[in-house]
Amino acid sequence: MLAEGADLGGDMAKIDPGKYGVNTLAVRAGQQRTEQGENSEPLFLTSSFVFKDAAQAAARFADEEPGNIYSRFTNPTVRIFEERLAAMEGTERCIATSSGMSAILSTCLGLLKAGDHVVSSRSIFGTTVNLFNNVLSRFGIETSFVPIDDYAAWDAAVTNKTRLLFLETPSNPLTEIADIQRLADIAHQRGCLLVVDNCFCTPALQQPFQFGADIVIHSATKYLDGQGRCIGGGVLGSEELLGEGIFGILKNGGPSMSPFNAWVFLKGLETLSLRMQAHSRNAAELAGWLRAQRGIERVYYPGLAGHPQHELAKRQQKDFGGIVSFVVAGGKKTAWRLIDHTELFSITANLGDSKSTITHPATTTHFRLTDEEQRQAGISPGLVRLSAGHEDISDLKNDLRSALLIALN
Repeated sequence: MLAEGADLGGDMAKIDPGKYGVNTLAVRAGQQRTEQGENSEPLFLTSSFVFKDAAQAAARFADEEPGNIYSRFTNPTVRIFEERLAAMEGTERCIATSSGMSAILSTCLGLLKAGDHVVSSRSIFGTTVNLFNNVLSRFGIETSFVPIDDYAAWDAAVTNKTRLLFLETPSNPLTEIADIQRLADIAHQRGCLLVVDNCFCTPALQQPFQFGADIVIHSATKYLDGQGRCIGGGVLGSEELLGEGIFGILKNGGPSMSPFNAWVFLKGLETLSLRMQAHSRNAAELAGWLRAQRGIERVYYPGLAGHPQHELAKRQQKDFGGIVSFVVAGGKKTAWRLIDHTELFSITANLGDSKSTITHPATTTHFRLTDEEQRQAGISPGLVRLSAGHEDISDLKNDLRSALLIALN
């Protein structure tokens, strides 16, 4: 908390997000200087906070007075991250969580009850599929999966028990794009909420609230951090939606973001737009180059004119992102040989790092899906996913060229 009478020159905690661009918000929003006059955001590594007297403690616990209580649900560093990300996305509130998956779980537990129903895109992260099918189902919450771009199927899947429509756009790993406005219309006409995972684009490239989304999910672990250092997530939406429902899960269940991780993410947000432009530039170069290589059967990247939702991506996004997936001839054996013979690409399922990464979705991110679920989601044995980092593009091409030559021979 601020000391009374502190000099707040440049204090941006209460700025109007509509007054500034996303790059300014990424550097300035949410900061509330202490009496020390720091320029960089402070890191509050404390589990609890001291009250001036018993009456203040009672008032804080009774929600009669705002202020810090316990870092599980009130921490100044975490609050700066929440306010900054909310400003960048253009919404009222953000609740920071311990991971991207805990953000999805907190949303579902905060808004759903036994007997409710979710309609989800088939084209989502494998762990999210497992959460819907194997965790939420145990508590009486059922999920139906539909093709991401079949809007008649979305509408037909909604029942009188449906509460949420859930999707990633672009999707993981095939970079399929959904028309957010069209899905928002379907959701709202049927009395449902639209939840959009914006992990692949971030607010630097796409703001789903502009197209009617009710809730946006982030895995801060990915591009918001940008260097693969910390785990975290976020749920964004209106005060009314996030209120005691989702915030109550955080407060009472404890899937909390650590102050240190929040501070790291704050530093990541400052360069987010610059990094997303660089990721997109390298990914576009790799996608076009891969399409011309022997042994590559198909390339998935929304920046390619042949991508089925290329025009939609141009309307909905500022750029096409850093993820490229492709199918190599020869299936799993060739895909593994290609991956194993790269030198610059880190073999890891994480993405959004300054280091380029490579993975085999069928045996990593989506391995828990059945063969039929993988087939329906388009996860073939020869599919490889790249996350384009910030290395020299010529080095990345040369590395893939050498690995591909070995893999095909």
